[in-house]
Amino acid sequence: MRSRRLFAITRKEVLQLRRDRRSLIFAFVLPLFLLIIFGYAISWDVRNIAMVVLDYDRSQASRAVIDAFRSSGYFTVVQEVSKPADVDRVIDRGTATLALTIPPGFARRLRSGTAQLQAIADGSDANTATIALGYAEVILLNYGVRLIDVGPTLQSARAGRSAGPTFPLTTQSRVWYNEELRSRNMIVPGLVAVIMAIIAAILTSLTIAREWDRGTMEQLASTPVTPFEVVIGKLIPYAAIGLIDIAAITVTGVLLFRVPFRGSVVLLFAMSLLFLIGALGVGIFISAVARTQLVATQAAMVVTYLPSFLLSGFIYTIDNMPPVLRFVTYLVPARYFLVVTRGIFLKGIGLGALGVQAMLMIAFAVIGLSLSMWRFRKVIE
Repeated sequence: MRSRRLFAITRKEVLQLRRDRRSLIFAFVLPLFLLIIFGYAISWDVRNIAMVVLDYDRSQASRAVIDAFRSSGYFTVVQEVSKPADVDRVIDRGTATLALTIPPGFARRLRSGTAQLQAIADGSDANTATIALGYAEVILLNYGVRLIDVGPTLQSARAGRSAGPTFPLTTQSRVWYNEELRSRNMIVPGLVAVIMAIIAAILTSLTIAREWDRGTMEQLASTPVTPFEVVIGKLIPYAAIGLIDIAAITVTGVLLFRVPFRGSVVLLFAMSLLFLIGALGVGIFISAVARTQLVATQAAMVVTYLPSFLLSGFIYTIDNMPPVLRFVTYLVPARYFLVVTRGIFLKGIGLGALGVQAMLMIAFAVIGLSLSMWRFRKVIE
């Protein structure tokens, strides 16, 4: 490999990029646009769940239960109705997701030791319904614990005795790395992996195809440059663009979305560079196979966007997938880069904890480069 020929290929690609304003806009504006759109649009936080209440008892105890739902921060009582038909109407119209029914005599049964409530969830949105019922169970459990604790205390005070501990087990929960359980703290680092997988492959998917469309492939093939020099020369400008995009996405994520960044910037860029090399190599491979810019772009979207978005663990938990799809996820490089970005952003872990992912990123870079050089050699032969 001669540095002069490599520099000439790189300079040629930079000049083409400067003349192609659409590619520059695509390279620098689209990643931030996708980050902002996905960052605000995708959320797994379920709050302000609309709830309708049917309170037959209308006692102090039933009002206390309703207030416990209101003060939880997860439920909003949008309507209080007087008959079951109104509950059906509200649920059918989608006005409320959860209906709470408090039967007559609730306070009396509660004083005797056992009382029942009915919670009805709209199962047309199974995920929200499951979360809403889980929240409701926790709220009622905490309400019951308070009753266990307060009841004997009041009796002891009336009898003139000091109140001791009344509940034998207490639990303190602590969440590491994402203390507020904000889904945005998971989404934004994941978007770094997903967006760069898409952008890198699509940008370079046009390189060889552009040569065919402009009729310059024959001239390039007739020069003494080697396939390695062509691939590396075309890859260098896009790798630089990718690193700039990652820096912009990181800064935007920290400043705009308030995502913590606890790890090493150097490690993030080093791992990102390995991932970019592999993704750019796959893009060049697609470009050499497709030969037309339209087909290359469409192929790059299918090969990168769908697997990175659906099979990397970004949206859906891999452990919940069918066995066949779980096996397929091992072939998706974004799966491993997702672990890297979330680990560096949220956990602040180093290379010791990311050694396996680092080796896989190196393997991905080697495979991407090998595929692109092999296909380009086949093209010029």
